[in-house]
Amino acid sequence: MWAVDVNERSRELTRRNADALGLENVNVCRPEDVPDDVEFRTIWSNPPIRVGKNELHAMLAHWLPRLGAGSDGWLVVARNLGSDSLHRWLQGALPRDFAVLRAATSKGYRVLRVRHRSGTGTTESIDVIG
Repeated sequence: MWAVDVNERSRELTRRNADALGLENVNVCRPEDVPDDVEFRTIWSNPPIRVGKNELHAMLAHWLPRLGAGSDGWLVVARNLGSDSLHRWLQGALPRDFAVLRAATSKGYRVLRVRHRSGTGTTESIDVIG
């Protein structure tokens, strides 16, 4: 497991929590410390919307394509902070073998599911939550 954050306090808290739980498979690091060849089965993120559109887009364009085939990224974004426009941007910006859908909506938040399909050129079905 990779726990990635730019904030040192957040990383330190994550390290302490992992230690307290006896978890030995948690790699806590800065984004630039993740090796380029690491591929992910799942990405969970509450992306930092307020960093600005250019920075946000660059971050998502860097991490989401690192999902392995058949893997999912889950993004929680407040509707009033642009979840719908982010959804549209992801659909246009990611490679063709990625699908983006709104998986859930609750209390002003959207959960976006980014699915890296098999890469065979066929469209796989995606189950929608709630």
